Amino acid sequence: MISKINDTSTQVIQQYQKNELTKNESDKPIGAAQAVTETVDLSTSAKDIQKIKQIVDQTPDIREEKVLELKRQIDSGNYTVNSEKIAEKMVGESLIDIIA
Repeated sequence: MISKINDTSTQVIQQYQKNELTKNESDKPIGAAQAVTETVDLSTSAKDIQKIKQIVDQTPDIREEKVLELKRQIDSGNYTVNSEKIAEKMVGESLIDIIA
């Protein structure tokens, strides 16, 4: 049923949908069981998110090579702490917390 709509494009779309519905109904045999099928079409963004999630799931939580290198530096006495970088990070994080 087409309601009073002044937009010609909307009327054309509605008429097309009505014709398709009528056409699909006439294609079915009388009394035949109608199988209901559902399909899911994921958008490109959803597919990208799934790929990223798979990569993240496969990435180890601990980077063993990094841990071993730091242990080696500590054991040999060559590990140094850059206090300026730590202070900058602390101040930066505090500012982010205040702003957010």
